[in-house]
Amino acid sequence: MIGVGGGIILVPALTFLGLSPTQTASTGLIAVASTSVSSTIEYSRQRRIDYRLGIEMAAFAIPGAVLGAYISGYLTEESFKLYFGVLLLLTGIYVLYKNSILKDSAAKKRSTTLRAAAFAATFGAGIISSLFGVGGGIIFVPAMLLVLGLSMQRAAPTSQLTLMMTSIAGVLTHGFLGHPDYFQAAVLSAGAFVGAQIGSRASRTAKEALLQRLLGLALIVVAIKFIIDWLTSK
Repeated sequence: MIGVGGGIILVPALTFLGLSPTQTASTGLIAVASTSVSSTIEYSRQRRIDYRLGIEMAAFAIPGAVLGAYISGYLTEESFKLYFGVLLLLTGIYVLYKNSILKDSAAKKRSTTLRAAAFAATFGAGIISSLFGVGGGIIFVPAMLLVLGLSMQRAAPTSQLTLMMTSIAGVLTHGFLGHPDYFQAAVLSAGAFVGAQIGSRASRTAKEALLQRLLGLALIVVAIKFIIDWLTSK
């Protein structure tokens, strides 16, 4: 609903349950895929998706997702905690200051160089999505708003289309590599699918300020926990 993806909440929970980095990333990504499919269906009904842009961005993000799945197999539990802790910290800061960051991002013509940079960033988002199982909304949405000039009413829905295609590619690659815990993924995906339907409908009218503050602070606290765990494991 606020454009960062449910995986950013789910993955820490899976890690604390003791799943390996590859199981955490792949299981989380399956839930992300379920969420993005559900959201894309609902946003499609609302006619809020820019299909051409979503597909163009996915063309850059999908190779990153495939690469991220392969890289995840080389992460130790300690390195996963460090890198994911840093990602959580950055995400928490983004969520807290999202309105300021995205202020005055009304649609306007952007330079070709900035557009190229936005598409290049989606490749990195694909890697992050598949490497940690969190989705790439934290990169997709700002890129669409600040660089490509979409309104928020179209950026979040379009990012879900991109994420749907990207996460499915990542899930297939993780599956080929034998990473997922399919039982846990099925249970989580069922809940994620329903939650995404509710969130995508609520996004039209919801007041997000309090939710953003609470989520941002929670992510920063969890990020600090991950980084401390990494430091104490040395």
